[in-house]
Amino acid sequence: MRRVIRRLAVSLAAIWISAARHSAVAAPPDAAHGERVFQFCYSCHSINPAETANLQGPSLYRVVGRPAASLAGFDYSDAMKGRAASGLVWDEATLDAYVADPESVVPGTRMSAPPVREAQDRADLIAYLSRSGGYQPKR
Repeated sequence: MRRVIRRLAVSLAAIWISAARHSAVAAPPDAAHGERVFQFCYSCHSINPAETANLQGPSLYRVVGRPAASLAGFDYSDAMKGRAASGLVWDEATLDAYVADPESVVPGTRMSAPPVREAQDRADLIAYLSRSGGYQPKR
């Protein structure tokens, strides 16, 4: 009987902890933590405006607000070019969706990195990317 009560208590505690985690208000985005999350992206991307050559992925300098597939000199996939032609812009919501599940936003994308599953990590990453400044079209 004690084992049953102990197992029940452990199960209820696990359920309570899980519910508390999922119902908690998300913390404000933390760009410093986003920089650490970006380390997973760094093998293919950069946010350094001077570093545009020899990257597998496009530079993410000023990506927030930038139209998709608009970085001159980068060879985008046909899938990305197609989504760009339909008006895809890398705003915060689109970046969040893309980093969470690239295939759902751009089916056939070449990006092969694993998705960032945690919403807080994605928010922090986008805050970090935003620090490089918003998109400014050439005049």
